[in-house]
Amino acid sequence: MINFVATPIGNLKDITLRALDALRNADVIFCEDTRHTLKLLSAYEIKKPLRSCHKFNEREAAQKMVEIAREGKEICVVSDAGMPVVSDPGREVCKILKEEGVAYTVLPGACAFVCALVLSALPADSFTFIGFLPDKAGERKKLLARYRDAVETLVFHSAPQDVDRDIASLYEAFGERKACAVREITKLHEESAGFLLSEGLAGEKRGEYVLVVSGAEERENALNALTPREHVLHYMGEGLEKKDAIKRAARDRGVPKNQLYQEVLDL
Repeated sequence: MINFVATPIGNLKDITLRALDALRNADVIFCEDTRHTLKLLSAYEIKKPLRSCHKFNEREAAQKMVEIAREGKEICVVSDAGMPVVSDPGREVCKILKEEGVAYTVLPGACAFVCALVLSALPADSFTFIGFLPDKAGERKKLLARYRDAVETLVFHSAPQDVDRDIASLYEAFGERKACAVREITKLHEESAGFLLSEGLAGEKRGEYVLVVSGAEERENALNALTPREHVLHYMGEGLEKKDAIKRAARDRGVPKNQLYQEVLDL
């Protein structure tokens, strides 16, 4: 059997008894970074053969897993933190295992974005996890445009060197929103900092971040409380041309754009 095993996202004690049993019983462990996984295994006095399975060799690693599994051996697949596949290597492995008809299962555990969602205190009854934003500005803009009108809370992963860039992209795409940056989850210096997208996040950026952003409903309700003129001026203040600002405001308010046009003839 092949087991996809969730590992701690910071605190090494956040691992399940079932996960430890699977790691101890494994004939081989495929991991994102052998050095990182060795630290976890050493903490629990587990010694097993380790093989690499990262984004550059997933197909080769998957084919090896198929061979080993068909020999009746036990395999564990882990990433550096959390659940493999989720913002980590493993998706290609799952695809190949399905194609080859090789069974696998999942051993649940710690999850950074779920913890961050709770720590943010933003609505969690409905949310969308998006993960890391693309490196290229055009691709980021295109992706975020799909979620501009989403009413659910949005959740992103962000590397420390990308946090300021990502927040600026979020503000450009969504305008003003409440947000929360969560870092060092489960560790000694765990931090959850609320902020507005327009303000950005103050301080030095260290550690992996989860950015949680409020949905569009709260923002649109606030905008709809403005006068039609103020509503259009708001979007013009964000850099939109007058005609585009009218279209956006009309869509928010559910009225024909011609109705708003009469309100702003002199702008």
